[in-house]
Amino acid sequence: MNIGIIGLGLMGGSLAKALKKYFIAKKIYGYARSEKSKKEIEELNLVDELVDIKTLKEKCDLIILAIPVDNIISVLPELEDINKNTTIMDLGSTKEFIIENIPASIRKNFIAAHPMTGTEKSGPKAAIDDLYEGKTVVLCNLEDNENLHVNRAFRIFQEIGMRIVVMDANEHDIHACYMSHLPHAISFSLANTVMNSEDPKSIIALAAGGFKDMSRVAKSSPDMWTDIFKQNKKNLLDSMDEFAAQMKKVRDMIEEDNYSDMKEWMKKANSLHEIL
Repeated sequence: MNIGIIGLGLMGGSLAKALKKYFIAKKIYGYARSEKSKKEIEELNLVDELVDIKTLKEKCDLIILAIPVDNIISVLPELEDINKNTTIMDLGSTKEFIIENIPASIRKNFIAAHPMTGTEKSGPKAAIDDLYEGKTVVLCNLEDNENLHVNRAFRIFQEIGMRIVVMDANEHDIHACYMSHLPHAISFSLANTVMNSEDPKSIIALAAGGFKDMSRVAKSSPDMWTDIFKQNKKNLLDSMDEFAAQMKKVRDMIEEDNYSDMKEWMKKANSLHEIL
């Protein structure tokens, strides 16, 4: 089949690489807005041909939206006249808000997917080999899709080596919040805590593995993560309240020299890695 990808940064570009590696597509079309991105996509040979959205709709059996979550919603009206046999699939990090905004005319075509993978980098040059292999992809609310489109999604993800989990969109957004959205908020907060200190350069000069690991995702795209935080606002606020309660708990234990309870609190945290 012919596959079109709107957005050829980390997620879309890496998917294009995987589709080529496993010979899944007869032809891969791409769409990008900026001339800089177009030039990089062509230099990296990520797709067979860059075209406009009208051509994507005419040529492709599957159109993949690998763009920020607010942009996914804004592009949907342009796809309302899609052929009933053309599959549309997004790769956004939130699902419920996107699903609520899918026009009824293309709801059966639209597969809501979230590959649980990524890095802090963005743009076509961020595309890497094997980003998807061995990772999990969540597919949401498939009961609203026709089998043709569900089968295509399963085929694509299985052939690039992903594990597939089917989940309700609301449930997905809660889980994704704890596994991804809250950690990003914490990382941005940690980075800003250091940047707001009197001498951030001296602090960073001492940075070791722990700080680098926790602050790495603070390099992520502010545009992309502002949209994600906005779309998953309620779940993110709830998780922040729970995190704040844990920070207060450890603060109280330190303030009260209650180190025996603190040790047990840390041991409970250690046990998380028994189920990861």
